[in-house]
Amino acid sequence: MRIAPLRRPLADGRELLFFSLPGRTPAPVPDRRPLPTRTAGATQLRRDPRTGEWVIVAALRQDRTYHPAPDRCPLCPGPSGLTSEVPASDYDVVVFENRFPSLVADGADGLPDGTDGFPAAPGYGRCEVIAFSSDHTGSFAGLDEAHAGLVVRTWQHRTAELMTRPGIEQVFCFENRGEEIGVTLTHPHGQIYGYPYLTPRTAAMLRRATAHRADHGTNLFARILADEIRDGTRVVTANDAFTAFVPFAARWPVEVHIYPHRFVRNLTDLDDAEIDSFARIYRDVLGRFDRLYDAPLPYMAALHQYSDDDAQREGYFHVELLSTRRSATKLKYLASSESVMGAFINDTTPEAVAQRLREL
Repeated sequence: MRIAPLRRPLADGRELLFFSLPGRTPAPVPDRRPLPTRTAGATQLRRDPRTGEWVIVAALRQDRTYHPAPDRCPLCPGPSGLTSEVPASDYDVVVFENRFPSLVADGADGLPDGTDGFPAAPGYGRCEVIAFSSDHTGSFAGLDEAHAGLVVRTWQHRTAELMTRPGIEQVFCFENRGEEIGVTLTHPHGQIYGYPYLTPRTAAMLRRATAHRADHGTNLFARILADEIRDGTRVVTANDAFTAFVPFAARWPVEVHIYPHRFVRNLTDLDDAEIDSFARIYRDVLGRFDRLYDAPLPYMAALHQYSDDDAQREGYFHVELLSTRRSATKLKYLASSESVMGAFINDTTPEAVAQRLREL
């Protein structure tokens, strides 16, 4: 079931899309805020000559909205057209271009090769915000089944559209929740990035998957899923189409991966039944997260998606759910070993975390 959004412009020309549950019709009003004109070339890509990795320089993000009062939340409905990014009296799910984007350029001229001089390029790409609900105090785990399915179908819609844009190499849907993670808006929401390059971790996983295919003739991610199901000690929950497990080499104190049982590269490959199954298991795991301690668990949710081209053909859609909380009162900080050297040290055992989550 593909969905068609209602599209409206915001005051500065950015695009706003309303996605609605069956039988509901949004009623937006004109956005009457006196917003400044968007600045072309406001972000830049710079290549680190030591690693070949791209760094996004986006100084305009210094001025982004920071912990506003609840009555000034830019994601709550704004029926006057003067207070919100969503000029309407109510909505189910909305997506709009980020007002303070990391990637924003309108053209794709390709990224420079080589390491001579100072390789740089305009920050081409797309950054969107997705608000899961008009309820300021809600959460993804608290959505009912139909509403959660609408969010997933919205991710699916945006993935399909962004993948067709020239120069977009990777579409990344994600959510950060909790001040401990660095979230500056408490309204339940996520983001969607269209990168003009493969991100470093994606590229590293694909290199491993390509080598595994050459050595064994099978898909690496499918083998990981089969091994985790066969072992069973780290499986948290499963349904007809997906399995959630704590990975064998978990890097984070709480980390759960969700894999489809069928090989698909991204959300656009899932059928309606699989979309509903994914929404159910995703809410299930997030609900367990929130029952782990006395307060809701801060987390990051990352949807790994791939396209059907030579570089990404071995990619297998999966989700990582991660938390920095290592106990009820302690956080995991990414200090020198993790942040500088990329050498993660986990203070919990994956098997113990999986058992605790199964019990919830």
